[in-house]
Amino acid sequence: MTLDDRPVHGEEIEAEKLAELLEAALERNRQLEQALESRIVIEQAKGVLVERLRLEPDAAFEILRRASRNSRRRLHDLAAEVVRSRVMPREMTKVLAESFATAPADET
Repeated sequence: MTLDDRPVHGEEIEAEKLAELLEAALERNRQLEQALESRIVIEQAKGVLVERLRLEPDAAFEILRRASRNSRRRLHDLAAEVVRSRVMPREMTKVLAESFATAPADET
């Protein structure tokens, strides 16, 4: 390497900054991909609950959210179990029982 081939100090700093920015952008991209994948699973679980229990989508999400919070499980993990299994997870059964017990009776 000749003297002319060596990077100038400012160029080294610029290259380091670019490398840091690239690393940060790649990490952000990974996080966004993970969030999207998680959201897809949650939407699938909502669809399963809508189909199985004849719920509105907002009610299905609320039940998922409450079951997740009550059981201290990640929403994504509980949603994945709902999608994978034909059997309703125990956490969901408990929240559903509570929801139906406190729901107002239909007036006919």
